[in-house]
Amino acid sequence: MAEADLDVVIRQLAKQQNKTLMAAAKSRRDRYAGLAAKAQNKETKEKYKQIAKNTMLQGTAAAKRLQISADNAADSYARSMRQAAEAPPAKTAAKKAKA
Repeated sequence: MAEADLDVVIRQLAKQQNKTLMAAAKSRRDRYAGLAAKAQNKETKEKYKQIAKNTMLQGTAAAKRLQISADNAADSYARSMRQAAEAPPAKTAAKKAKA
């Protein structure tokens, strides 16, 4: 495959970014879960558990938005390339307009 379609490249990059984003969110969640385990009182423990839960929710939502945006961009590119391939050449259209 000498040349990859740009829509495939867009999807691959988004997949890599999603993996990185989710790894960072999981790392941050684990950090807060560790703090919750070390907490001295119940309030602090619950606070850290809630922060850990919210971290994963926000990370998942961000990853989902990123994936949707990438899919939209890739679909738009693929659609525009199909339309450009199906459209008649511009010179022919200009000659027909003069006649």
